[in-house]
Amino acid sequence: MNKLKFGIPKGSLQNATIHLFEKSGWKITVNERSYFPDINDDAIELSICRAQEMSRYVESGTIDAGLTGKDWTEENESDVLVVDDLIYSKVSQNPARWVLAVGADSPARSLEDLRGKKIATELVNFTKKYFREQNIDVKVEFSWGATEAKVVAGLADAIVEVTETGSTIRAHGLRILRDLMQTNTQLIANRNSYKDPWKREKIGQIILLLKGALKAENMVGLKMNLPQEKIEEIIGLLPSLNAPTVAGLYNAKWVSLEVVVEKKQVRDLIPRLIQAGAQGIIEYSLNKVI
Repeated sequence: MNKLKFGIPKGSLQNATIHLFEKSGWKITVNERSYFPDINDDAIELSICRAQEMSRYVESGTIDAGLTGKDWTEENESDVLVVDDLIYSKVSQNPARWVLAVGADSPARSLEDLRGKKIATELVNFTKKYFREQNIDVKVEFSWGATEAKVVAGLADAIVEVTETGSTIRAHGLRILRDLMQTNTQLIANRNSYKDPWKREKIGQIILLLKGALKAENMVGLKMNLPQEKIEEIIGLLPSLNAPTVAGLYNAKWVSLEVVVEKKQVRDLIPRLIQAGAQGIIEYSLNKVI
């Protein structure tokens, strides 16, 4: 039987990835003592590994395809195929940023002000390349963790760290000097594996359903009843993916209307719908929007 060896990122993205797969139709069961979770698909063989190492395993063919960050693909300079970008994270669906930060009281106001200074980061190769392209000589050191504390402790003059909102950076008494890279989750594949028609089709299936689940994260369905004479007025209030579905009810003077809208619009939309004559409004969550 054909098998696709697929990598799930360990760490902050692990739970978000498993949740996304569940919404897509795949149930993943993780045994804390094993790096090989069970999945309800005999055609997929899962492995869990750190996002930082995923591109290396994919490049070598140990894994056919997997999910990792654009940042780590660039950091490792891996020769893999980026099949698709999937924007999701442990907090939100916003892409994360790698930023250059200094102490809040640092006199540095530009990259040039860091010439000859020490920078701590996990993203060593990328940071060296970035400053080399700016023709600014700096010393870049690998940080094993707690990177934000390195400046406060006097172990570095600046850091390059990942953030989504910048709140952790500020909480450590640091100031963002510049955004260096926007990153997001990528589905990458081994180039030889992707040439296999069956594996390419299976990867395509995974992408289709994961992206459908991601799109559904911010959408809900609304169903309501309304008088026939109010159809045009109420449809005019509805921002939908496509034209709403309208069906007749047993009482010929009323119809049922169903639509998909963004979650953030619902709180303002429902009062307006009621005011316009809609009744029996039901809001329901979605697994996938494709």
